[in-house]
Amino acid sequence: MKHLLKKLRKDERGHASIEFVIMFPLFFWILVSAIDIGMVTMRSALLERALDIVVRDIRLSTGTAPDHDKIRDAICDTTNVVQDCKQNLMLEMQVVDMRSWTDLPHKTSCTNQAEEAQPVTTFQNGLDNEMMVLRACAKITPIFGDKGIGPYLNKDSNGDVPIVALSAFVQEPR
Repeated sequence: MKHLLKKLRKDERGHASIEFVIMFPLFFWILVSAIDIGMVTMRSALLERALDIVVRDIRLSTGTAPDHDKIRDAICDTTNVVQDCKQNLMLEMQVVDMRSWTDLPHKTSCTNQAEEAQPVTTFQNGLDNEMMVLRACAKITPIFGDKGIGPYLNKDSNGDVPIVALSAFVQEPR
């Protein structure tokens, strides 16, 4: 037995296979995580861009106060990263006084496909020259689900990840 162990210790065949077996899961986890995080980040950036485009249109359209559905439809028409956008996108809009600033609630209201639909959240159209804060929240499904970084993401009961976009503007005089 001692002679066999000495012989195995000196034999270097299979050395690369052992390294591959040890390192492959780590590299695979990094690859899957990078793809998931990249897609979540890209979708978040595109939602942020769509919200900025729509808010710019609202700012430049002096004299109009669009309602919730018009803003949601405009965002959905501008971006295609949110599946079932008109049912999956939740908007909050609130008047903010610049002298006594109060933030939107820290807990973002988002849809949850596993639960019944919620009513519209806080949505107030402002008067002339009032500061408005608009927040959009949508849920997306990670590509690899519970693989890679998936278990560490903030998910709902349906396995979806929220992406949030925030924009502020001044309601122009009518």
